[in-house]
Amino acid sequence: MTTAKSDTIASRISRELAERIVTGVIAAGARLRQDHIAEEFGASHVPVREAFRRLEAQGLVVSEPRRGVRVAGFSLDEVKEVAEMRAALEVLALRHAAPHLTRAILDAAEAANHAGEKAVDVQAWDEANRSFHRLILSPCGMPRLLKSIEDLQVVGARLLFSGWRAEWEAPTDRDHRAILSALRAGDVDQAAAVLARHVQWVGPNPRKS
Repeated sequence: MTTAKSDTIASRISRELAERIVTGVIAAGARLRQDHIAEEFGASHVPVREAFRRLEAQGLVVSEPRRGVRVAGFSLDEVKEVAEMRAALEVLALRHAAPHLTRAILDAAEAANHAGEKAVDVQAWDEANRSFHRLILSPCGMPRLLKSIEDLQVVGARLLFSGWRAEWEAPTDRDHRAILSALRAGDVDQAAAVLARHVQWVGPNPRKS
């Protein structure tokens, strides 16, 4: 198996497992067996091990000597830490992106926000939410920063799914609207302040697992 092909398979496996972990299909504490996953994806153990490393880097699994890999739990303190890290990094990205945000980009971000407000379930809302953030941050042109933000968003999404899996009602995202309004007015400081507050909010009754 070539390195490029192995990397592609590892990416596919890590994305699929990340989605299962985030949405709660695979519960916190569950063991991830390398041989079972390799068989499921028709892969060798090499890309599976690489997928595990990527998931561990995202904070979704932990590797224990002689005990294998299990899905990580998360505490409220960890959730708050991730939120604070997101706030710092997303504000940095936004400040670098702001000079490159066109009307078309802001219109697309507004459309993503509307889609989120009309979402029929939490997964659709999460996709629209990530799209909104990606649209206003990607023009920063800093791929390493964006990758770090993406990893933090994946971890943060676990709280969202754990709290809203049973009941769902699409929220009206006034913060997104305020961010867009400030960006359209050229007030980057205001947009950054709202963004920082927005990503640090963990809900009135955050859960942990």
